[in-house]
Amino acid sequence: MRKTILRLGAVICVAAEIISVAGCNFAPPYHRPDTETPAAFKELTPADFKNTDGWKVAQPKDDALRGPWWEIFGDPQLNALEQKVDVSNQTIASATANFFAARALVKEAQAQLYPTVTVNPSLTYSRVPSNVNSGFTSSSHGPITEYSLPFDATWTPDLWGSVRNTIRAAVNGAQASAADLANTRLTIQTEVAVDYFELRGQDSLKELLDATVVSFQQSLDLTKTLYATGIDTQQAISAAQSQLESATAQAAAVGIQRAQFEHAIAMLTGQPASTFSLPTRILDSRPPAIPFGVPSQLLERRPDIAAAERLVAQANAQIGVGKAAFFPTVTLSASAGFESDLFSHWLSWPSRFFSVGPSASQILFDAGLRQATVEQYRAQYDEAVANYRQDVLTAFQQVEDDLAALRILSVEIEHEDLAVKSAQESLDQEIDRYKLGIDPYLDVLTAQNTLLADQQTSVDLRIEQMTTSGGLIEAIGGGWDEKQLPTTRQITSDGP
Repeated sequence: MRKTILRLGAVICVAAEIISVAGCNFAPPYHRPDTETPAAFKELTPADFKNTDGWKVAQPKDDALRGPWWEIFGDPQLNALEQKVDVSNQTIASATANFFAARALVKEAQAQLYPTVTVNPSLTYSRVPSNVNSGFTSSSHGPITEYSLPFDATWTPDLWGSVRNTIRAAVNGAQASAADLANTRLTIQTEVAVDYFELRGQDSLKELLDATVVSFQQSLDLTKTLYATGIDTQQAISAAQSQLESATAQAAAVGIQRAQFEHAIAMLTGQPASTFSLPTRILDSRPPAIPFGVPSQLLERRPDIAAAERLVAQANAQIGVGKAAFFPTVTLSASAGFESDLFSHWLSWPSRFFSVGPSASQILFDAGLRQATVEQYRAQYDEAVANYRQDVLTAFQQVEDDLAALRILSVEIEHEDLAVKSAQESLDQEIDRYKLGIDPYLDVLTAQNTLLADQQTSVDLRIEQMTTSGGLIEAIGGGWDEKQLPTTRQITSDGP
């Protein structure tokens, strides 16, 4: 009996493998959707390289970032922070769990290819009432014990590819989830870098304002001295005092933004803000030489684009699932086991029983339900294609935006540095003229405010330059490419 059951199971499993290879497939042939890809980036021309900080002509093998992309900035403190992201960030942990859930869906779908075998042992103790005319002899009215050990197997062959397309859809969905995980990781890593440069920029502003407070204090002291000698007025002292207090307030206000950026970095690296701190250090980084590659590579290096493309493939497979519903469902059922009213004879050969046979079902009328389902899947495929093409367009926009910003920021910084130099010279001249009594203190005040404004703008531009560099690295996909997507074998393996 056991051999019979094993043979039956083996035959069904072999048949399942054969049908899974040779069965029909009604999903349309899948091709990556076509997109318009420019030959070169509009904002990245050879003429701009010499005028833009950090830009250089790409050398062979310089077409992509590799490994930890943040190391391109050469900042050990930033490197240490980025290394904590993958381990401690809870958003990444959530995305990782979502990927494992998607991978489990693939295994659930694969299970539908094979038979379902159940066993339902039972022991029944019963007695027929003696005053009921059941057609049994009087001796049959005593208690009856029935021992049963049935094995049941059912299998629905995947004749029309419904299960196989469900598996394909699940695999594509898991790959999209893996790409989403990579995109989440890249986004968090970029946020850490951007917040880090913003924090260092606040340190630079604080240093500038602290130095300005010292300078304004000296101006106030000078004004008081001149007033004591009868050269200046009380009005000048009041103006100098007001200017000093305003600069002091600005210096204190910088602490708010610095604290917020520090707290944000703590959260992104999975640490309590109450126990996290970064030492003060001015922003001394310069934009790195980022290897851009060509626009066509952007489709392979952006994880969000890869996720969108995998969702298109998933929607394509779902169409095959919908079409398969138009065909009959064939089910093979088998049952075998032992049944006896005596325990000693329960597992004996005469107590055996078995049955096997196929059945088929076909929907004759469903008021257009199946056709509507296929139309739904086709519409979802068209939606996925549109989303994919929109993501591609958005990616090119983001790269061009950041390239333009970096190019223009380099020009702005160059001219702002000249403005700072000129403002400092003007202030030095006004202080000399004020000491000689030629110009009033109002002219010194104006020159000081002009210099401070230019210096603050210079710091702000450098902060924007560094954060835009981080944004550009994110826009070109960091160090990721679609070769890192897990294969079907990796998704269906039992390992992590």
